[in-house]
Amino acid sequence: MSSNILTSNYPGIGFVIVLICFFVSESIGAMISRIRRGSVRVQRVRSLSGVVSNFMVVLAWMAALVFSLIFGKIGIAFLPELVYYVGLAVMVAGIAFRQWSIFVLGRYFSSVIGVQKEQKVVDSGPYHWIRHPSYTGALIFYAGMGLAVQSWAAVLVDVAIFGLVYGYRIFIEEKVLISELGNSYAEYMKRTKRLIPKIV
Repeated sequence: MSSNILTSNYPGIGFVIVLICFFVSESIGAMISRIRRGSVRVQRVRSLSGVVSNFMVVLAWMAALVFSLIFGKIGIAFLPELVYYVGLAVMVAGIAFRQWSIFVLGRYFSSVIGVQKEQKVVDSGPYHWIRHPSYTGALIFYAGMGLAVQSWAAVLVDVAIFGLVYGYRIFIEEKVLISELGNSYAEYMKRTKRLIPKIV
């Protein structure tokens, strides 16, 4: 059987390095957004749904990683070793796309659901085609993680976890944005898709 990432070989190190790069990039991206935001505070949506959404996102990342590692260890729906390298490339692409989206959103980016004073609709860069490109980057990363453990079942499970958790978060977030930004966001919704241009 082909080796997988949980065997004590060099490729497994690559998976760990990409994971570390993901968490480091998240910290750096959030820090840059805070610097660009300056003293402007995010008006958090203090509701049970917003709190639940934040908690679910954290659980989703943990669950996707755990399921991926278990599937890779057991060898469920195992894929050829070459797929491992494809998976790493997809994970890196997901990180890059997500960080690009966060950079374009700039000071309006926040890990909590809310808006800022005088916030406007951003429709440049990836936001020209989709409303939640940073989540698209997360979706790409999730799919890549399943491929990197060489299991098509892990890809399906990871994407399903993403769909459930981020689908709920997007629903809550868009309600807030429509409420706070009004017609400008409603019009923006009419000409864009949520995650994949012209599809979803």
